Parts: sequence; structure tokens; C-alpha cells
Amino acid sequence: MTDPFKNILIGLKNIIDNQKFSEGYLEIKDVASNELRTAINGIICYDNSHFSSSLDMPFLDVMTEKNANPICADILKVPFAWVPPKTSDDPLYTAHSHSKVHVELLGPQGIINSKIVRLGLYGILPNSEYGIRTHPAEELFIMLAGQAEWLRGAGKYELKKAGEYSYHPSGMRHATKTTHSAFMSVYIWSGDISTDNYHYLGLPTE
Repeated sequence: MTDPFKNILIGLKNIIDNQKFSEGYLEIKDVASNELRTAINGIICYDNSHFSSSLDMPFLDVMTEKNANPICADILKVPFAWVPPKTSDDPLYTAHSHSKVHVELLGPQGIINSKIVRLGLYGILPNSEYGIRTHPAEELFIMLAGQAEWLRGAGKYELKKAGEYSYHPSGMRHATKTTHSAFMSVYIWSGDISTDNYHYLGLPTE
């Protein structure tokens, strides 16, 4: 019997391998691809305590749109335990996290343990804002469905849709917001993937 979870890992590896970057070569791409290959080849059993819940309708809406990445159909077959991330204990971070869902597929708290990357699925509901944050980890988001605006460094918000990405070198300030649409993405942390030096700075001032 085909394992839908393994199919998702294979699909994510293909997405990462085929993504083109205006920055040129990004080491995070190879790190994630190699770790996914190891997971796919070695998968025998995994922690299914991460499987228990479903997504809210706004996520289902964008993940079933025609322009959504086909992997979304596979993701919706697995009852992942979608919960807000707990990257920080900061009360402001917690207050701004109710509209977020994620599941760590590979990582220290992942369905498959990894000490090299944090890699998983991540989405935000419509009309939500996730403020400025910084962290030592190099980070990459690749959009799978829906759309969101991403702020990088001292730049302005840029709209990203399915198939596009937002890349954040170590220490870069970045933020995210949505308007009428939710989004779903694959995220990757590489390098120092500890959350010890993660800092949440709140919403940007206009």
C-alpha cells in the first residue's frame, strides 16, 4: 500500500529540487533535499502522534484551487495535527499566532527526527499578520497554495503566490501578512535551527 506521508516527502523534495532562485545557488536547497532523501529512503515508522486533526475551510479553499501545487491534494489526505507553532514563549508572539497552523515533518520535534533541518508545512488564515522576527537559522518558504505578502529586511511587502518563494538569510528581519486569502507553504530552516535566539518584534509600523 502506498504511504501518503512518504508521498508528501517525495513531492516536497521534487518541489525543492525544481525551485529556481533569483539569488542563484542556495545551500539550504541542497541541505533540505539531502535530508528529505535520507528520510524517504530510511522511512520505516514515524511518530503518528502528529496525526489527529483537520484544517479550517479557508485553507481547504486555497489548497483545492486550480493553481495550487498538486501536492496539496496529498497533504489533505493526511490528518496532520495542525497547530500554531510554538517558536517563542513571548506573549505577543502567542497572541499573534492564533491564525497560524503548521506541522513539523522533519526536525527536532518533527514526525521524523532531524538535527540538521526544520522542514514542514505552514499556513496563515486570511486577514492576518505575523510581525517582524529574526533568528539565526537560514529560512526558505515556498508557496504551495493561496497568497501572502512577505517583508524582507528594509524592503516593502511583496505579494507571493503558489510556486513563488521568500528567502531569509540568517538574521534577516522578515514579516508576513495576508488579506482576502489564506496560504499554505513548505518552510525550511537550516544552520542554527535552535529557537534560543529567535526574536519576535511585533507588527511593523507604517
